[in-house]
Amino acid sequence: MPFGKYEGKYLIDLPEYYVVWYSNKGFPKGELGEQMQLVYELKLNGLEELIRNIRKRYPKP
Repeated sequence: MPFGKYEGKYLIDLPEYYVVWYSNKGFPKGELGEQMQLVYELKLNGLEELIRNIRKRYPKP
C-alpha cells in the first residue's frame, strides 16, 4: 500500500474491513485500484492464502 495507515504493507495483508470499505466507497483510479479490486475478490472468495503461498515460495531478494 503506497499511502495511509497501511503504507508499506502488501495489499493482500490489508484488513478485510478496509478493502470492503474501499469497495463501497470506490477503489482508486489506475493500477492500484485494479489491484485492490483483485484483492477484494480474493478475500471475498477465501483465496488470499494462494497469494501468501506464492509469496512464501518466491520471497523478495
